[in-house]
Amino acid sequence: MKSQLFARLAGALGLCAVFVASAAPPPVLVLNSLDASVSILDPATYAELRRVPTGKEPHHLYLTPDEKSLLVANAGSDSLTFFDPATGNVQRTLTGIVDPYQLRFSPDMKWFVTAANRLDHIDIYQWTGQAGSADPKLVKRIPAGRTPSHLTIDSKSRNLYVSLQDSDQLIAIDLATQAPLWTIPVGKTPADVYITHDDRYLLVALTGDSYVEVYDLAASPARLVKRIPTAAGAHAFRAQGDGRHLFVSNRVANTISRIDLQTLSVVDAYPAPGGPDCMEVLADGKTLLVTSRWAKKLTVIDTVTRKVVHQTKVGRSPHGVWTLSHAPRQ
Repeated sequence: MKSQLFARLAGALGLCAVFVASAAPPPVLVLNSLDASVSILDPATYAELRRVPTGKEPHHLYLTPDEKSLLVANAGSDSLTFFDPATGNVQRTLTGIVDPYQLRFSPDMKWFVTAANRLDHIDIYQWTGQAGSADPKLVKRIPAGRTPSHLTIDSKSRNLYVSLQDSDQLIAIDLATQAPLWTIPVGKTPADVYITHDDRYLLVALTGDSYVEVYDLAASPARLVKRIPTAAGAHAFRAQGDGRHLFVSNRVANTISRIDLQTLSVVDAYPAPGGPDCMEVLADGKTLLVTSRWAKKLTVIDTVTRKVVHQTKVGRSPHGVWTLSHAPRQ
């Protein structure tokens, strides 16, 4: 009887071990743009577990609509590397995607868009996202101003907005017809763009200045309604996930500003050494991860205490950062 009891306990413990292993928290991924690699980090300690090769110049990343693959855009290799978001393992590599610097899926899961930062065009693809389906099909290549940089799409999947970094412009494109709607001048060196959840305002981060510009999308072309003073080198956005606040990294000032989207004003600021770039907010809503572009580190900030609580050495020129265990995107 005792031997049978021990056998049953051992079996139960074995099953528990399998369950715990399968329920391991998802890793943190950091793109090392100048090392053509991704650092896979332990989400509990932020220690680097391994470094995975990608194509040249991985800059940005985005989750597929079915949430089964995390796409890393390799601008210098004209390719996408698919990662398992739960494990950090490589699934496959897709070639023939020309100069994918930035990438986005439309909310209706119909369109996949890339910005060719080096080649000055925007590519719109059809993407079904279904298992066994064909690779994305290029529908339209749209010439743009100099250095298309960041993309965003409204919640109805109607319009695409792209910052043109070295032309100091913003272009709007109708996704259904793939026709440009308008191009307007904006401030110096526009980078990231963000649409409020009600599609009312478009925010543009000005890396060549100390502002975030706010545009009214009800007007056509969009109309500038406010400039929000942030700090030098306003660059990338990440919503806090509470439906109200938005973080912007100030690359030159080495800070991060917190914007209240109801008042369109800065309500808080945090230290972020080493040229802060892309950000991620953990599911707890208070832990902010930011790539320190010039310091070859991932920086962890506690937004409650407003302090840097950890830094991890990664590769050269870390850019994108992402984890499956994140706060909402709005």
